[in-house]
Amino acid sequence: MQPELIIMLTHHDQTVPNALELFNTLQDLPVRCWGFKDIGLPRESMVQLVKVMKQAGKTTFLEVVSLSEEDGLAGAKLAIEAGFDCLMGTVYFNSIRDLVKSSPVKYYPFPGHVYDHPSLLDGSIEEIAQNARFLEAQKVDGLDLLTYRYLGDAPELLQEVVKAVHIPVVSAGSIDSFERIQAVVSAKAWGFTIGSAFFEHKFIPNGDFRSNVLAVCEWLQKLNL
Repeated sequence: MQPELIIMLTHHDQTVPNALELFNTLQDLPVRCWGFKDIGLPRESMVQLVKVMKQAGKTTFLEVVSLSEEDGLAGAKLAIEAGFDCLMGTVYFNSIRDLVKSSPVKYYPFPGHVYDHPSLLDGSIEEIAQNARFLEAQKVDGLDLLTYRYLGDAPELLQEVVKAVHIPVVSAGSIDSFERIQAVVSAKAWGFTIGSAFFEHKFIPNGDFRSNVLAVCEWLQKLNL
């Protein structure tokens, strides 16, 4: 199975200032899913960016890395008002789920104990998998798993969380090598995000943002050959 690549126009956990201009030069790339974070741009710029993405036929993702209920609700309101397809992140609260459920927006919260900024994930693999099952029982639409922000065996964590639930799991954060993408494939996760690694040219060191995205796309396409 080929997982979905979600391009995040974010670097160091913030949306880049030129995200709209960058997207306009990249929207022809063969990638359906695009997103950014709720910090780094003024609100009106975020609303404009998601509008342009949706006009280009993209599926849009807003990732909220703030951890309080208040900030999570603010992110959910932004996702709804701006017309995002999916809200990723936030520590789970019933209030956020209920607000999102009243809209077309899907909700993919963080499983496990997430803290700090940039975000970290700790706890045992079984505890995180158990929390993932709990979240599925709360009728969330998917999970935003900080696989490579985990203070333990990241590939095993991803495998166990995917096996624990029947909803999509997105592996988010610090995917910067084909080896880590292979771990996503092996675990049969629904998708994965890449942001900073494209800006830092981790896949094609002498290339630009576009060539790095294309390298990942071509690598994924070979899975279907």
